[in-house]
Amino acid sequence: MSDAPVLQIRNLHAKVAEEGTEILHGLDLDIPAGEVHAIMGPNGSGKSTLAKVIAGHPEYEVTDGTVTFRGEDILEMEPDERSQAGLFLAFQYPVEIPGVSIANFMRTAKQAHLPEGEELDLFDFQDELLDRMKLLDMDPTFAERPVNDGFSGGEKKRNEILQMAMLKPSMALMDETDSGLDIDALQVVAHGVNALTEENPQMGVLLITHYQRLLNYIKPDVVHVMVDGRIVKTGGPEVALELEEVGYADYREFETA
Repeated sequence: MSDAPVLQIRNLHAKVAEEGTEILHGLDLDIPAGEVHAIMGPNGSGKSTLAKVIAGHPEYEVTDGTVTFRGEDILEMEPDERSQAGLFLAFQYPVEIPGVSIANFMRTAKQAHLPEGEELDLFDFQDELLDRMKLLDMDPTFAERPVNDGFSGGEKKRNEILQMAMLKPSMALMDETDSGLDIDALQVVAHGVNALTEENPQMGVLLITHYQRLLNYIKPDVVHVMVDGRIVKTGGPEVALELEEVGYADYREFETA
């Protein structure tokens, strides 16, 4: 692990662009390279908003603060530029793309991440895709299915992990990846994430979750509690266990009226 933050956030304020409602109220966060951080918090605390703001979702507008990724200010970057720089967002609700196979989708994504003018070698791509699927214990025929079309919740999340494995990000943002998963699917997804962090020990991971159960399978180095758009407590894995036992009642004092 490294002490240098791969992601550094200072005094981040963000609002819903159309409504003007502020969701993030001066959030600070450091994630060093090679560390797994979890953010937990009650509904409406701004956890998913944070992930989307980092990724550059147009629904949100940053009104103050900085987001530095690998030493660069990314707030002026377009979402595709942030992805090319090494950011990856696994969605809580992955979208369906009927008529586009996973293989074709991934080939397009890989090409977009290459330097301008460089062409993706299709044979190398095919070998890499099969290798990544083997790492994640996936049937090779999965690659020919339309992206998330008719997928179960577990299959959608497994596809997200496959995309992450292919793009090899420096920072993975995982927005409630455990949402809607049964125990078997949760174990499969966790196995994939753990395999990728073991393979790339410098990758930073931000897990956004409501529940301790995900953290039974993906062990966090640090757990943050988020309330009303701010980080109000930071500690080790024991913080998640405390929340599982007593809930968020002790943090109501941090909520604004």
